[in-house]
Amino acid sequence: MKKYFGFLVYTLVVIATLASCKKEENKVYLEGGTAPVLTASATTVSLSPGTEEETAITLNWTNPAYMFTTGISSHDVNYTIEMDTLGANFSSKNKYVTTVAKELSKTYKKGELNNIMGNTMQVQTGRQYTFEVRVSSTLGSSDAAKLTSTPFKFTATPFTPPPKVTLPSSGKLYLVGDASPGGWANPVPTPSQEFTKVSNTLYEITINLSGGKSLLFLPVNGDWGDKYGWSGSNNNNNPDGDNLARGGGDIKVPAASGTYKIRVDFQLGRFTITKI
Repeated sequence: MKKYFGFLVYTLVVIATLASCKKEENKVYLEGGTAPVLTASATTVSLSPGTEEETAITLNWTNPAYMFTTGISSHDVNYTIEMDTLGANFSSKNKYVTTVAKELSKTYKKGELNNIMGNTMQVQTGRQYTFEVRVSSTLGSSDAAKLTSTPFKFTATPFTPPPKVTLPSSGKLYLVGDASPGGWANPVPTPSQEFTKVSNTLYEITINLSGGKSLLFLPVNGDWGDKYGWSGSNNNNNPDGDNLARGGGDIKVPAASGTYKIRVDFQLGRFTITKI
């Protein structure tokens, strides 16, 4: 009986070992791929008002052909497009980044490309730049097996794009809310709660604020019919600054009371609240 039991144990160990080896043999490994080759429809892009709906440039790239031990990958490949000015090495804080799933091309209209350059990358309008663009491929949602193309260069001279947020037709802007000295009373006290118009798209005010409370921006003093807030729900914004929206939610200010400079930039669609 003992011999039989010992033989049975030995047999099970052998079977388990063979099964383990078989499982090891069936593992699938990534062997590699080829970096995408990026080409484009133009090396010079002409941008001017009135041509916004015309095609500016089409980017095309090759499939990286990721290879596994079982053959060419059938998994969906994700692509990231980056654009920056020549010499910045894709390290600018305002570089343009977008993602594309599966597709092997991306077309930009002139208005879209001009908005990217002016409002996202914030380059100076009316000046010619050389831009670099590159495409990186990855498998899945992470940066696994990332492969990056050689950058493609093209030149363009952006013009001033339309503001991201509609300008106040009154040409004025007022501050209202319990974070301000005047509270939610409307009309608000002037000139203490009236913004200074720095440019057609930029307004500023320096004012004492009560920490952790709320405010809004009004184009017409005494009128609740139009307002500017932030682009999300009431008081869920970044108190130091966030996205601006016409008809948006209440803006929560920083927690500490004190004197602040508020900048409202309609061109970029942003506001900032900075302690001074």
